[in-house]
Amino acid sequence: MKVKILIPIYNDWRSVFKLLKNIDQQINDLNDEISVLIINDGSNEEKDEVSEFKNIKSIKIINMKKNKGHARCNAAGLKYIFENEDFDCVVPMDGDGEDRPEEIKLLIEKHKDYPEYVITANRVKRSEGFLFKLCYEAHKMITLIFTGQNIKFGNFTLLPKLIVEKMVNEKATWNSFSGSLRKVSKNIKSISSIRGPRYFGPSKMNFSDLIKHSLSIISVFKFTWLARSIIFLLIYCYFISNFISIITIIPVVVIIAMNAMIFTLSARENLNEYKDSLTNISGIDIIK
Repeated sequence: MKVKILIPIYNDWRSVFKLLKNIDQQINDLNDEISVLIINDGSNEEKDEVSEFKNIKSIKIINMKKNKGHARCNAAGLKYIFENEDFDCVVPMDGDGEDRPEEIKLLIEKHKDYPEYVITANRVKRSEGFLFKLCYEAHKMITLIFTGQNIKFGNFTLLPKLIVEKMVNEKATWNSFSGSLRKVSKNIKSISSIRGPRYFGPSKMNFSDLIKHSLSIISVFKFTWLARSIIFLLIYCYFISNFISIITIIPVVVIIAMNAMIFTLSARENLNEYKDSLTNISGIDIIK
């Protein structure tokens, strides 16, 4: 089986080359052909020296002219692989160590049991602080209640070729990886995943990024969100009609503001931009 590992990177070369070394070690006993494509999202830092790799079949760095952000970097990588590579499945993962390379084997093993299914790595243990974890759980609960979608996964997944084809033809992929994946595929199995510590430096995900990430996922299902939020507001306003105050009106303001942000973010879903995304490539470096 030909597996392509897709790694977006921006100014974190120390981490990505350490990750490559760890992947090379972890796939030592696999009979599958493992290749890596690194999408360099307009980094301006110099690369570290490259080591020798025994087990990874090939390594390419796809250099982008302009920084487009993590989600669009992943989207462009999927499109490049689908149009230019011979593969059976793709494993997108972060390049900072938080997606653990030892779990790649678990994804592949699960895929062999369920070859038609997407395999996701669902976190059972996270390394962030209590408040961040609480907010992340709130994000998942709000998404489930207002969209009906139970999304417990991020980018770290295994995508069969058929799903990759669907994603590169889905405009939502240009805005939200997780939301798009849930939209195009209902056949999903999972493995338990532990979030690893970053190899170097603090996590780049802050509360502002978490909010944008959450609302981007919801924006894929914006009309379901809109319908359910209207129902919620009608019921809520009925019950507070005799108790209107600054405090009781806050949820109404929050829901209205979230609708505005969600529909604004949904405008990022642009299939024409996605189709032209590979014109952002400035060159390709062959590492192996």
